[in-house]
Amino acid sequence: MTDLAIAANGLRKSYGDTTVLDGVDLAVPEGTIFSLLGPNGAGKTTAVKILSTLISPDPTSGEIRVGGHDLAADPQAIRAAIGVTGQFSAVDGLITGEENMLLMADLHHLPKREGRRVAAELLERFDLTAASKKPASTYSGGMKRRLDIAMTLVGAPRIIFLDEPTTGLDPRARHSMWRIIRDLVTGGVTVFLTTQYLEEADELADRIAVLHNGRIAAEGTAEELKRIVPGGHVRLRFTDPAAYRNAATALGDSSRDDDALALQLPSDGSQRALRAILDRLDTAGIEADELTVHTPDLDDVFFALTGNTDQLKETAR
Repeated sequence: MTDLAIAANGLRKSYGDTTVLDGVDLAVPEGTIFSLLGPNGAGKTTAVKILSTLISPDPTSGEIRVGGHDLAADPQAIRAAIGVTGQFSAVDGLITGEENMLLMADLHHLPKREGRRVAAELLERFDLTAASKKPASTYSGGMKRRLDIAMTLVGAPRIIFLDEPTTGLDPRARHSMWRIIRDLVTGGVTVFLTTQYLEEADELADRIAVLHNGRIAAEGTAEELKRIVPGGHVRLRFTDPAAYRNAATALGDSSRDDDALALQLPSDGSQRALRAILDRLDTAGIEADELTVHTPDLDDVFFALTGNTDQLKETAR
């Protein structure tokens, strides 16, 4: 069984009469990317702040463990195991990229020689060596974000919290950041990613949880989440009109497109559903020339979950 990098049971946080997190359960296996999706104000940043020991959960919360350490009993051990890159850059624009890195090395109490070696290696890894002597204020948004993550890695954390790391970046810089995140996980690091970019979660995350009104509305792989939204279908196209007509008879619950010689059947896109369709065609001795599976994307999932959560939860059961 894979060990969990993060495990939270009944995570709660309130400010006065306002409930931000209302019994959130999280289980993040080591060496994976876990993405927490949600609209502004859903509680994503609050969850990151609690798990990274920046703020305390409500006393009514259940057990929370990060890196194998109990949040309540040993927060210092958790701090030694994690790195955090927040929504807003921690880079000091008044000093150079190299000086920012060396400052982080000092904060981690690395010996000077070791600090310089680690800083140089990370600057090279993030393609910042050429700009390392320039004030960080002259860096582009993408360069500042790369420097931010490089600074986070100075302490060699095994778990990294990335709170909306690509907000405000152009598409090229965003794709560059995706590559960096994948490389981190290849090296054995666990990444806890919050984002508003659905494409980002779809592209990167091993598992995704959608946070809405302080609760997890749904959780699963991207493909699992897409299947809980109605609208998925399989499209079969034929070049032989006779085969098309026979298939329409064999698959009586299909929608017909006589001009395109195509049939469309509702489907969740699962292997079992596809096999059932193909078995019906085989039994009738019919072969389709083209089969296409259409499933809802994460945009559909996100808007459905955050618009009518209760109905989607019933559908997912």
